[in-house]
Amino acid sequence: MFNDLQPRDAAFILDSDSPSQGPGAPADRDGAALDAYSRVVSDVVERVGPSVVRIDVKRGGRNAGSGSGVIVSSDGLVLTNSHVVQGAKVIALTTIEGRELQARVLGDDPDTDLALARVEADVSLPAAKLGDSARLRRGQIAIAIGNPLGFDATVTAGVISALGRSLQSRGGRMIEDVVQTDAPLNPGNSGGPLVSSSGEVVGINTAIIVGAQGICFAVASNTANFVAGEIARRGRVRRAYIGVSAATTEIPRRIALRLGVEQATGARLTAVDQTGPAAHAGLLSGDIVIGLDGKRVASVGELLRALDAETIDRTISVDLLRRSERARVWIGPVERKAA
Repeated sequence: MFNDLQPRDAAFILDSDSPSQGPGAPADRDGAALDAYSRVVSDVVERVGPSVVRIDVKRGGRNAGSGSGVIVSSDGLVLTNSHVVQGAKVIALTTIEGRELQARVLGDDPDTDLALARVEADVSLPAAKLGDSARLRRGQIAIAIGNPLGFDATVTAGVISALGRSLQSRGGRMIEDVVQTDAPLNPGNSGGPLVSSSGEVVGINTAIIVGAQGICFAVASNTANFVAGEIARRGRVRRAYIGVSAATTEIPRRIALRLGVEQATGARLTAVDQTGPAAHAGLLSGDIVIGLDGKRVASVGELLRALDAETIDRTISVDLLRRSERARVWIGPVERKAA
């Protein structure tokens, strides 16, 4: 799964009284901007860094791999990647201060490449806050903290490059609503946090494209929050299945105004399994889902989260737009089979 700068031609100033040398000159403004950017990154690292841990997986007393994780509750709940824990039941954690802890893996979800562990000792640890990834915008500052290639507590920074990406998990299924960033990642960053300028975790770093520069991916924090909650409650993630593929799409404003639809986006169905519940309910490719079981659906991520364990084996409503008209159908989700 798993990074130069060209100096500009030098410009020589011959006149010391030139306006470019006075207060507010471009060089001064560039320096001030750099200082502000540096302060943002440094402040975030100071706040979130102590919650980032190194993860080591051992088999037969030997190191079988390592990665990163982030503490999300003070009593020792740690989020990381499923591929980092590699099916292990117990993992070793090392904090930024060098404290060594043992944690038990509560469960993992290969479909989203996420895993949740709990420190076995009675501890009080610095925890990071999971932010709302639905509020992210392209161009926002993104800061990755982790342990790439064994270099502990490494910080890289960039921006949010794109939102709503899809990424194939190791189990073959698609992880939806993935965050793309150009904050450089390397092996060992996996499982570490992608952090916003406000100090909130907005993603769990998961993958890069080998051979590409600045194309890295993180599982959105809203997905991570949902998965962590399911694993904490049930030890696994139960999901409903209706048999569709979808992509987040904009709803034409004229249609939204005419039909009284307040949201600007929905989940457009790109494919419908003809043997699944969606086809039996009459859903078609091209339909834009805007609601499910009374919950708003404005993205693929919201559609997936709405298809939770509570909808399995129930008959629920699907609100949609079809050929510029509003419609409602009824569907019976079934439990999704494990990957």
